[in-house]
Amino acid sequence: MGLNGRRGAPRRRTPRGSASQALELSLSYRPPFDWGALLAFLARRAVAGVEHVADDAYLRTLRIEQDGVAHRGWIAVRPAHHDYAVCIALSPSLSRVSALVLARAGRAFDLSCDPGRVAAALGALGERNPGLRVPGAFDGFEAAVRGILGQQVTVKAAHTLAARFAAAFGDPLDTPHAALRCAFPAPDRIAALRPARVAALGIVRTRAAAIVGIARALAQGRLRLDPTADVNATLETLRAIPGIGEWTAQYIAMRALGWPDAFPHSDYGVLKALGETDPRRALQRAEAWRPWRAYAVMHLWKSLEAG
Repeated sequence: MGLNGRRGAPRRRTPRGSASQALELSLSYRPPFDWGALLAFLARRAVAGVEHVADDAYLRTLRIEQDGVAHRGWIAVRPAHHDYAVCIALSPSLSRVSALVLARAGRAFDLSCDPGRVAAALGALGERNPGLRVPGAFDGFEAAVRGILGQQVTVKAAHTLAARFAAAFGDPLDTPHAALRCAFPAPDRIAALRPARVAALGIVRTRAAAIVGIARALAQGRLRLDPTADVNATLETLRAIPGIGEWTAQYIAMRALGWPDAFPHSDYGVLKALGETDPRRALQRAEAWRPWRAYAVMHLWKSLEAG
């Protein structure tokens, strides 16, 4: 069976390209910026084959479509210790879409955040870790799949399933980084599958159906998962897909849409950090943090870490 689910299907590969040939770019940000916390968040959720965290750097594969052409390659992101910026190395195969790579990196690392405005809204909640950012997404469909796979399971279990999904349906890539082997599947490929094909990876059938449902909505143009999408309309479309509840919709809005006011009020970690058992009370308490409730979520999750 080919990796895209069709017997005998050709395996498309991108030329290797050495790391020394990479295009070097940078993006600035307003301090403070807790790179370590953001990197740790990504490392715990890294999809094997697609992402890798090592030596204070985040590496991943990318598939970016422009004018009907899919560009595939890899990037490596590191902090620029001499300046308020991050350095981004990208493979030659992504040079023609470098502007889109930078835009996605800016969203994924929340580089446009104004920490002062966030701190003013969060008050005491944000004082301990003023440099926390809300990790966004390089790909909205990828973020949605992660959210669905994370329903009522541990982070470790979710990223294990995500790695199986990427290996089964993603595009194989040759890269100079041994840990990067494939690009995350495109929604149009998943839209053509039966949910049972996805469930065969060990994914609960209702979640498999939700993944295919989102892929079809994206492929048909009924749904957009990027920061330019209308938040309320997107949330309504997501909730109408069987298997997508409020927690998943808010998580997708938080990461794929980059909505700073997203708040998954039924999240176990959020409730535990607040000392609440009733999600409605958590939602009421979060009113004080508008319009930056997504940042409140990051601080609440951070407060649960040991030490």
